[in-house]
Amino acid sequence: MNDTSSRSGAGAHRTGGSGAAGPRHSTPLRRAEALRLLGSVSLGRIVFTQDALPAIRPVNHLLNQGEIIIRTQEGAAIATVTEQADTEGVVVAYEADDIDPVTHLGWSVVVTGYCRPVTDPQDLAHYREVLHPWTDGQREQALRIRPDLVTGIRLTAALPAPATRD
Repeated sequence: MNDTSSRSGAGAHRTGGSGAAGPRHSTPLRRAEALRLLGSVSLGRIVFTQDALPAIRPVNHLLNQGEIIIRTQEGAAIATVTEQADTEGVVVAYEADDIDPVTHLGWSVVVTGYCRPVTDPQDLAHYREVLHPWTDGQREQALRIRPDLVTGIRLTAALPAPATRD
């Protein structure tokens, strides 16, 4: 008997099984609701291009006046990419979600827009005060993502099919 055949049914759950909730229904979110949900969590993932390949980094964020703010350190890949961009910034995607690991119910939001460094000293000081990185190290720089395209879905339990009469 090989190793995979001796595992319990829990392995199927980890690899995409349907979980306890049964079928799900996916409902698109409106922009305002998607941004509200994004602002309700503090962790997301920034997606950018590094050396012509996609790169993804988990970061904590805050939503401020409709823009996503993250802090980073000098020399970090995303900081370097944004410093080399033109005045518009660099196109990035930002994803955040809150999906229950057991039921697989919740929501996911993806923002696509331009990312650029925060250069105003007062804004930078404010973000240093209110946005605290989760990891060690100096995060003296801040980046601002302007959400040009906002999409999202809410995953809910699917309603049971209506009973048919014979």
